Amino acid sequence: MINIGFFGDGPWADNTLKKISKNNNFSISFIVTRFKKPDSKLEKWSKKLSVDLISYEDVNSPQAVAKFQKYNADLFVSMSFDQILKKDIILLPKMGFLNCHAGALPFYRGRNILNWALINDEKEFGVTVHFIDEGIDTGDIILQKKRVISDKDDYSTLLKKAESLCAECLYEAIIKVESGDFERIKQKSIHPKGSYFFKRKKGDERINWKSSSRDIFNFVRALTDPGPCAQTSHNKKLIKLRKVKIPKIRNNYRGIPGEVVLKKNNHVFIKTKDSVIKLPLEDSFSTKNQLLLQSLELGDLLQ
Repeated sequence: MINIGFFGDGPWADNTLKKISKNNNFSISFIVTRFKKPDSKLEKWSKKLSVDLISYEDVNSPQAVAKFQKYNADLFVSMSFDQILKKDIILLPKMGFLNCHAGALPFYRGRNILNWALINDEKEFGVTVHFIDEGIDTGDIILQKKRVISDKDDYSTLLKKAESLCAECLYEAIIKVESGDFERIKQKSIHPKGSYFFKRKKGDERINWKSSSRDIFNFVRALTDPGPCAQTSHNKKLIKLRKVKIPKIRNNYRGIPGEVVLKKNNHVFIKTKDSVIKLPLEDSFSTKNQLLLQSLELGDLLQ
């Protein structure tokens, strides 16, 4: 029997607990949620499993570490937990502290990885389970799986795939730790540096119409629901875009990037760096947003 201290948030954590709770060899000792972010699903799990639900502004504080130590858990695991962990808490469980990261380490360390993968036109994304060390997503890898990204994918579809795959991977990694049958892979053995991506911030949603059509297509699908969605404007009025299309036949339209060069079949065609992109007029957030799109005329300039 392995006693597990669980740190997590949202559907990522919920999916993982569903798997762990079905295995009689695993027992949850406590659940830690993000600070000041109530999680109804994790609250239900704490009641169902009859374990403490804990939240600290700083889980590295002496008070928090002392509390976690009392549970004498064998293994700690993290699924979508948002605090950087330090040495004292990392060293508490004798079997280690596992984290599941929605990126193919040592590449795509950091934040908003699925968004960045789409923006960068990646053809696959990875999920990695690694032992936590004092770096950020730098610990030894125990398990990694990859899945294909197609042009039909956007942030919402990738999120669902990642939530499911992360739960699957973390569960399998716990089984490996329990059996002792695993290899710790140093990330530097894969690549000496890897790559980091920073958290996207407010203002990053603006479309640059001087980009290529492919880059704009990737940018829009990377920020769609439940993200903030890509934004442009006309006459200082904000327009949000959930979806754009690259025409199969791209005529040599003349114009400057951001200019409306055609309005046809419930779409407007916007000039980009190398061709055009189609905006569906029916795909909008609100009546106001839709009216703004439908009001666009030839020669109008989006910014």
